[in-house]
Amino acid sequence: MTADQRTTTLRTADERATLASFLDHQRDTLAMKCAGLSPEQLRTRALEPSGLSLLGLVRHLAEVERSWFRNVLADDAVPAFWKNPDGSFAEWDAETADPEEAFAIWRRECAHARELVAAAESLDVQGHYGEEVFSLRWILTHMIEEYARHNGHADLLREHLDGSTGE
Repeated sequence: MTADQRTTTLRTADERATLASFLDHQRDTLAMKCAGLSPEQLRTRALEPSGLSLLGLVRHLAEVERSWFRNVLADDAVPAFWKNPDGSFAEWDAETADPEEAFAIWRRECAHARELVAAAESLDVQGHYGEEVFSLRWILTHMIEEYARHNGHADLLREHLDGSTGE
């Protein structure tokens, strides 16, 4: 994945298509930041004392996709992909994680989210998390924000790993 292969953000489309294009652009940016690295590099916690790694980010964002689209929007009860024996989330524990597995799960969750967004009657469709209510519009906006924040982390991690910079 290179910068010119990323999804182009739409400038004159309707609201759903515009939000979806921004989210796909952010997803593609994460893929671009991880491209061409070895499994060891993807697992590296490059900025001490932070525990962040690029593979941890991919696993975390797979969980975020699952949570917001499958569980909140679609009201499915899909359990976390990576859990510790005590039940706590383990997506950040990527020291021995399989990059192929993580990327496959992340891609699958992104594809499923796209299907849910396309099938929704409108951006006003609502999902629930406990007593809280979220519109699809809010979920898409939040997901763009979530990816943008973590792509900033990915920028720093990638630059530290091999000197690569860029948007």
